Amino acid sequence: MTAIGIGADARRRLSARRTAEIVAEELRRQILDGELVEGDLLPRQDVLVDRFRVSLVSLREALRILETEGLISVRRGNRGGAVVHAPTKSSAAYMLGLVLRSDSVALTDLGLALQELEPSCAALAAQRPDRQTTLIPALNELNDLTAEHLDDGAKFTEIGRRFHHEIAYGCGNHTMAVVLGSLEALWTGHERQWAEQSTAQGAYPALAARRAVHASHVKLTQAIAAGDAERARRLAARHVADTQNYVVGDHPEQLIQALPAQVISGGRR
Repeated sequence: MTAIGIGADARRRLSARRTAEIVAEELRRQILDGELVEGDLLPRQDVLVDRFRVSLVSLREALRILETEGLISVRRGNRGGAVVHAPTKSSAAYMLGLVLRSDSVALTDLGLALQELEPSCAALAAQRPDRQTTLIPALNELNDLTAEHLDDGAKFTEIGRRFHHEIAYGCGNHTMAVVLGSLEALWTGHERQWAEQSTAQGAYPALAARRAVHASHVKLTQAIAAGDAERARRLAARHVADTQNYVVGDHPEQLIQALPAQVISGGRR
């Protein structure tokens, strides 16, 4: 029986792929460790080839890996180069959206996850000892802005989503902030689309409904400020469930969309 082996060309391709992964791992480490920061321009490809002592083919494969991960964007042309992008909750949300969309997950499924997680985050925020100097001023400012823009549906929605982002990122638990922040960013993309469509159709919720949302935000802020974790949890649970009904509407079967990061970004990164 003739032994099955790998040809020379295949071995070279495998070797180039392994080399590319090693280069990508080192550049990824530099980005994650902050040695390369948002907006930095990587050295020219010929410089990187000399630095890593690899072929141009391997280097370009490494850059493609990082570009797929959203850690760099490669610009072509005379002013080309690779620009560094720090990981964000928006980019994480986009990848999460791709996974959920490929599994044909309904938007209501994402909504249920938020109904479970956001109240817990609000309760954690109420237990932060530094909430009066960190989170509460930001929430109060957003509540004031909401009151000023009750007559502007699109702006009202934008500020409302920022309020939810602040709670997610201000809960005091970094892991919860990253996980919930990614889910919030994914939901925000859908809510923005709903706001634009309902405004264009003249179907955006009436002024009384907007005032009720604003009142819910104020009450939740007060509960967090008072350190009343259980009240914050109850208020958040009721508010999240109530407001999701607007976005889901009469189409509970609609699927999660993987929206580009620039569409879903909002609030803190």
